[in-house]
Amino acid sequence: MESIPWRTIPELIEQSAEKYGDQQALVDGALEWSFEELKNEIYKSANALIETGVRKGDRVGIWAPNTWEWVVAALGVHVAGGVLVPINTRFKGKEASYVLTKANVSILFTVTDFLETNYVNLLQGTQAETQLNEIIILRGTLDKGTTSFSEFLNRGTHQTRNKVYERAESVDGDDLCHIMFTSGTTGAPKGAMLKHSAVVQGYNDWADIIGLQKGDRYLIVNPFFHSFGLNAGILACLMKGACILPHPVFDVQQVMERVPQDRITMLPGPPAIYQTILNHPELKTFDMTTLRLAVTGAAAIPVEMIIQMRERLGFEKIVTGYGLTEGSGLATMCRHDDDPETIAKTSGRAMPGMQVKIVDEDGNELRKGEPGEIIVKGYNIMVGYLDDPEQTAEAITDDGWLHTGDIGVMDSDGNIAITDRKKDMYINGGFNVYPAEVEATMLQHPQIGQVSVVGAPDARMGEIGYAFVVPASGETPEKTQLLDWCKQEMANYKCPREIVFVKELPLNASGKVLKYELREIAEEMINQK
Repeated sequence: MESIPWRTIPELIEQSAEKYGDQQALVDGALEWSFEELKNEIYKSANALIETGVRKGDRVGIWAPNTWEWVVAALGVHVAGGVLVPINTRFKGKEASYVLTKANVSILFTVTDFLETNYVNLLQGTQAETQLNEIIILRGTLDKGTTSFSEFLNRGTHQTRNKVYERAESVDGDDLCHIMFTSGTTGAPKGAMLKHSAVVQGYNDWADIIGLQKGDRYLIVNPFFHSFGLNAGILACLMKGACILPHPVFDVQQVMERVPQDRITMLPGPPAIYQTILNHPELKTFDMTTLRLAVTGAAAIPVEMIIQMRERLGFEKIVTGYGLTEGSGLATMCRHDDDPETIAKTSGRAMPGMQVKIVDEDGNELRKGEPGEIIVKGYNIMVGYLDDPEQTAEAITDDGWLHTGDIGVMDSDGNIAITDRKKDMYINGGFNVYPAEVEATMLQHPQIGQVSVVGAPDARMGEIGYAFVVPASGETPEKTQLLDWCKQEMANYKCPREIVFVKELPLNASGKVLKYELREIAEEMINQK
């Protein structure tokens, strides 16, 4: 791996402009910017933030889909020395408010017209509404008391540009760059505090391993609010001179049209994306020959899919990997010259500078091939959970090992295969779903007495949620109405696909729900369909 000349995101932005200059850096619709032009726009954003009163270390939120405005606003926060708090676009108002208040965010960048949703309206009546000093609208109509992005950018002047350079230079590798919220088994999302040096070093190695290079055209389907979209997307492009092409909503037809239209060479995503493309009845009518790189993971992958991706979609390099927010999104990766079986059935081996072990309940390392918990150590590990020393101490041992809560086995070459999840988490379409959080929300419904949620396998989405519900005494809830209620109360990827009414939940001697029994029932129901 090449040594890197930057330790912070501001240094990366500055040096990418120097190195790649007038090369194309970002294309979004009619807008096309070079690396130098992109840097200037980011500096305008940082300038405006400093003029607005943002100090080093202040937290700034962003709740919006993948667009050029997201890139400029978010990276402007880093240059101004702020800490970025990205928010999942699928969150409802209460979920977003929790993140904004927990992180003490005072300025929010958002939109009012994404998928017919006005995010400002969603915050009405929440604690965040009273805490926020300003809401800046990246796209959409202005609401009362909000500011347009163009009006915001105009706050900075040439006279104050020196302040931006001073602020950028004051940022250190050990400073926080992001607080990324990840749901926990306790039900409340936890803010993983990530630092500049870990992110820029880790994703430079990541980009080297997959073979991202100058001139690549990267369709970023993975949401920017996620480590994959932000770090492995936006930042990786700046590192290697690749062009950022934001894509706000995954629609297979649109993605397939964009490949020839925008000459896409890099297309990452969960396995569902590639499976959907391969199954498309009109695949032969699309010219997919520009495709070169694919990165996937987060779900079980059929070996045949890897072979078909090479043969029918023309990918030269396909890599799978594993990471978690608490590890800056990094841990293990396959290498592109691994055989299809290794790429499909494992998540690869430890990345440079990182260690991975499989341990038993007492923390003792297990022999190769024995299942146990995956633990990770390295420069990539988070500083800790925001304002939560107890949960941090539970997650990270005194000698720096991060407990992932995932169960896996390691082969003789050090490749890990994830076999189960200690924390009951399941992955729906690439998004982590924590049953405890879904259950806590569902129990707020007056007709639900008890509920237990499990993940069940699904060919397209990886896993889907099955909610086993014991109705409240004297109540006879209706399945469709409950599902509709869930869709109003939580992000759609968290919503159970199926509700099963039961008289009682299966319990062990200590009163804990036997989730493996519920998983078996769910799988049986799927097989009977």
